[in-house]
Amino acid sequence: MNIISAEFVCSNSDYKKCPDTGLPEFAFIGRSNVGKSSLINSLTGKKGLAKTSSTPGKTQLINHFIINESWYLVDLPGYGYAKVSQTERLKWEKMINDYLMNRDKLFCTFVLVDSRLEPQLIDIEFINYMGESGIPFAIIFTKTDKLTKNELSKSLAQYKKKLLDWWEELPPLFVTSAEKGNGKEEVLEYIGEIMANAE
Repeated sequence: MNIISAEFVCSNSDYKKCPDTGLPEFAFIGRSNVGKSSLINSLTGKKGLAKTSSTPGKTQLINHFIINESWYLVDLPGYGYAKVSQTERLKWEKMINDYLMNRDKLFCTFVLVDSRLEPQLIDIEFINYMGESGIPFAIIFTKTDKLTKNELSKSLAQYKKKLLDWWEELPPLFVTSAEKGNGKEEVLEYIGEIMANAE
């Protein structure tokens, strides 16, 4: 799939106020500072589309971007570490949960995981929550350009082994680098396949 156009549409704190056009939605979520905004910018080929920041917790609302006038890319707030109060964090959790559980046109959620880290409990718990809730999702490993081939291979093997403690079959996995553009075609192709199968 080629991305010809990508435009910001709106930000909301309530899933009920999100666009109601019947177009498919593909959401992106991950632990704070996982490189989500950089990946979104890399996928769309638009540098400043999603706001990147060295401060975790930059995305605080549900952000909709219209892609090729035919589907929405949805940038969700990160989970986990961010310098916000407990009240604020619970508010984010409810907003994310309500969106994930109630959006009829949510075709797939991409859960982003930092490939440089050992399997993090918070990521595993979120992945298991997605599975238990029956929400279609795939896993994207980010920042893979920061590792050697050997380190990456070890990291992926470790992650798969950990997931198989809970999963009989692994969800789709993608290996990406926003900086080098690795994995971009595979992710977009996967989105294209899902849309084609839904027609």
